[in-house]
Amino acid sequence: MIRVVVADDHAAIRAGLVMILDDADDVEVVGEAADGATAVRLAKRLAPDVVLMDIRMPGVDGIEATRQLGGVCDVLVLTTFDLDEYVRGALRAGAAGFLLKSVEAAALVDAVRQVAAGDGVLAPSVTRRVMREFASAAPRVRPAGLDALTDREVEVLRCLGEGLTNHQIGRKLHIGETTVKTHVSRVLTKLGLRSRVQAAILAQEAGVTGGQGGDGQVSGGAARP
Repeated sequence: MIRVVVADDHAAIRAGLVMILDDADDVEVVGEAADGATAVRLAKRLAPDVVLMDIRMPGVDGIEATRQLGGVCDVLVLTTFDLDEYVRGALRAGAAGFLLKSVEAAALVDAVRQVAAGDGVLAPSVTRRVMREFASAAPRVRPAGLDALTDREVEVLRCLGEGLTNHQIGRKLHIGETTVKTHVSRVLTKLGLRSRVQAAILAQEAGVTGGQGGDGQVSGGAARP
């Protein structure tokens, strides 16, 4: 079972999300929170696989809560607002994915499964824009730690920048998914990153990859590379 904590300050929306997730045979909602501080406390106590996190909440907002949960569990941000500042903030904080609340129920459940499996998604409406923005926001510089990567780890980083999942990376590099996860974990550690999404952004910024994969998906996962 995939254990999920749902954080949203609107009770009706929270109830709807819980109903959608609980309807899936392999997903169990183990906690609910109406603000970021409560979400952090619940996640640290219940150790869920995924926290489904709203951004605009009273007190500690979803971005700060995501930052506080770095390394504790994966966070999938779900928000009404398609704003660049929210996307940037969530990804910089280490979110494994970013979706809009207009997402279809089946797609939401599938996104939770992907994040729990170590991959993640960005809403198709923001993926290309976000990657372009991050790629052009800074000059092409060689990030600290890049020289410490092995040739294989550089190949994996390039694949992350192209938006490939573990399965896709394995097929492209002709290695098993367990080996892919090991390489991704080492890449994140050596580069001091929290998530695969951050690694994808770094690859774009550093010019390690020429662009994004064709499926509109960006891999991500803070706790399970």
